[in-house]
Amino acid sequence: MKSHEISSQHYQQFCDFLQSRCGIVLGDNKQYLVRSRLNPLLVEFGAKNLDELVARVISSSDRQLLQSVIEAMTTNETFWFRDQYPYTILQTSLLSELASQYGIRIWSAACSSGQEPYSIAMSILEYKRQNPGKRLPQVEIVATDLATSMLEKSKRGVYDELSLARGLSPELRQRYFQHDANGLVTVKPEVRAMVTFQQFNLLNSYTSLGKFDIVFCRNVLIYFSAQQKLKILQQIADTLPQGGTLFLGASESITQETRKYSMVRCNPGIYYRRL
Repeated sequence: MKSHEISSQHYQQFCDFLQSRCGIVLGDNKQYLVRSRLNPLLVEFGAKNLDELVARVISSSDRQLLQSVIEAMTTNETFWFRDQYPYTILQTSLLSELASQYGIRIWSAACSSGQEPYSIAMSILEYKRQNPGKRLPQVEIVATDLATSMLEKSKRGVYDELSLARGLSPELRQRYFQHDANGLVTVKPEVRAMVTFQQFNLLNSYTSLGKFDIVFCRNVLIYFSAQQKLKILQQIADTLPQGGTLFLGASESITQETRKYSMVRCNPGIYYRRL
């Protein structure tokens, strides 16, 4: 068998394994995706073909191989201020609502390469800049992701010109980014200091995360089965107080079985409140 091919048997085994370990649902006829994502790992791990690589990741306890395969299969497509309206609502409504609290906690789930939590941080700094007389308690932003390589990249806060061009205005770039000694563009320290990054699997227990006032869980539920999606939404609800806010992706929605949220329509977009 050629190295870039995968048998039907090993493909199905890999689909089952991937869903059980991290919730990613590939479905039928996605062999091309497995080929494109995993072929670069063949040389690194000394596998002759994809069947051998898949068999090893399923049966062995090689943590490096497992992590590399999961990270390769995780979609890390993101950009700054995606869809815009969640950040507008945060600035114009939610921060004022929460201003009387002792503190505010915001969770960016599946943060990928960091654009979402840093967009949240910049929105908060913009609120402070535009409302100098208004009180705002300390805001803690917790950003999580399954892929350790993405978390390390996010912590560094270094971005190339192509990624900076995706959704970031020239004004915000000038205000919150700087050129380092190597000529790279880096998120300023005051923005990075607002965000704490940690590895987390959305299928695990949420107890260690604590409670949040606002949760961004955007454009990730589409990769889970209906049952896993329901479980995640219910666990997120348990991290929110009554009236707490959940933002999903533009193509995502609350399932009918989840009766812990009410929908709030805005123009454009929607978000959810914890009942």
